[in-house]
Amino acid sequence: MVVEPPALRYVTPPRHSAPHPVPAPARPPVRPTAGYWRRLLPVLALLTLVTRLPSFRPPLWSPDEGYLAVQARILAAGGALYDTVVDRKPPLLPWLYESAFALFGDQSLYAMKALAVLAQLTTAALLAAVARERWGDRAGRTAGVLYPLVSIGLNPEDTQSATFEVFILPFTVAAVWCAGRGRWGAAGLAVAGALLTKQTGGAVLAPVLWLLWNTSRTTPAPLFRAALGRLAAGLVLPVLAVALLTTPSGFLFWAVTGSGAYATLTGSELHVFLRALANTSLLCLACAGLLPPVVRALRLRGGTRGPGADLWVWLASSSAAVLLGFHFFGHYFLQLLPPLVLLATAALRLLPRDRLASALLPSACACALFLTWGVLAPRPELAHAQRLADAVRARTAPTDRVLVWGIHPEVYWLADRAPASRYLTAGLLTNYSGGRDGPRVGEKYAMAGTWPVLVDELSANPPALVVDDSRGKPFAPDRLPTLRGLLARHYEPLPGTVDGAVLYVPAPGEPPDGPSGSPSGVPSGSPSGGASVLRSVVRSPGWSEAVSGAVSGTGG
Repeated sequence: MVVEPPALRYVTPPRHSAPHPVPAPARPPVRPTAGYWRRLLPVLALLTLVTRLPSFRPPLWSPDEGYLAVQARILAAGGALYDTVVDRKPPLLPWLYESAFALFGDQSLYAMKALAVLAQLTTAALLAAVARERWGDRAGRTAGVLYPLVSIGLNPEDTQSATFEVFILPFTVAAVWCAGRGRWGAAGLAVAGALLTKQTGGAVLAPVLWLLWNTSRTTPAPLFRAALGRLAAGLVLPVLAVALLTTPSGFLFWAVTGSGAYATLTGSELHVFLRALANTSLLCLACAGLLPPVVRALRLRGGTRGPGADLWVWLASSSAAVLLGFHFFGHYFLQLLPPLVLLATAALRLLPRDRLASALLPSACACALFLTWGVLAPRPELAHAQRLADAVRARTAPTDRVLVWGIHPEVYWLADRAPASRYLTAGLLTNYSGGRDGPRVGEKYAMAGTWPVLVDELSANPPALVVDDSRGKPFAPDRLPTLRGLLARHYEPLPGTVDGAVLYVPAPGEPPDGPSGSPSGVPSGSPSGGASVLRSVVRSPGWSEAVSGAVSGTGG
């Protein structure tokens, strides 16, 4: 086992230059570890489980969970990411969903909800480890307990979902912990894990580089270059491996270069500003007990007892990640919590024990408020998706493919029907998924090359049912010439609606069968339900031809 030289460990930079290397300041005395964690981890596990209990109440909390569930089914059926199913995100979380479905079945998300609890527990434990190493045992307990209390301090849809930000956070805290201990290769791997879960997870590279740069004053140049090389290798090699495991061009397009219209503020300024204000207010309420200590830490930042500058760099880079794209969805704000917890811990450690308990009380009360919200919150959009899934299931056979034109991909999962397109929501084809309120929503704001691929898919394997779930939103078919023409030529609406959603079936004279002569091109005799249906759909000849068109149309 290779041991990093002590000179590469985290040091607080000296306030004045010195002609000779300055030794690292003394750490808190090393204490027995096993007993400490044996007492603390059960407490953190209980707190995390209690705060995550609302996540187990509904089948799912957000459309993101539905999107990931449908992706996982397609991948399990032999599909390929950035090919037969696409998204703007890196592949780590879809692969995790696929693995969970393979082990525990794809009819519920309980396995992923349990993994989300484990991710939050890991984040709390790592924060405790960072604080304990820097400021002692009591600081470790404070940071570990604070994190579960504030981790649910937003809309439950944002905090209770088993989605991207929840799984980013263990990687980000692990990266800072490893960097603080001079384990640069492991720090690079942790940054890569965050980046491959969601692009904004790469923001943690800033504090890691700051910690590495601080070692340059006390580290010989060859050792510093070696540390930088290990950090770079740990970061770059996993990213390259993932690109090769998918397709380099598809990975680059969908995860990096293809979202220009998504990452813009133009046309939705007021809409986005109000969302930012609402979520910032919720976060401030959740962190009511943390903000005064953070302000105190800011006043102490130049003193010997103040937190390291790397925590401020971490908070700044996480804030930039929240700002990126100008969407301000609530789950984006979760990245702010780890640095905020450590900054608050740095100030709270100066308080006497009796005053520390009273300082934590506002966070506990806010946690109780958000926990109650999570338990009692109505889920009208989920109820709508369930009613729509019931209607889809009643009007189609298990082997039929359907097109749900909306922003609720969970309908496919709830109805147990295969999607007729690799584009699981209208967002990728209209830019609505960016939370826009109208001006920059439409065909011309779609990701490049998507509409020709959609037309090829629907022509090769016409869906047995088209569901217009726009319900007056800016992506309604009457605002989209291509989809409007397709529906007018080949489909007719059924009488009535399902909560405002319009269902279309093939018009008289349209062939009900796909290219192979069986429903939706699925070979006769195929087993019905779940991944088995999707496997026959994914491997159908018409689908394969559409896939080739997507690669040539978007890979450049």
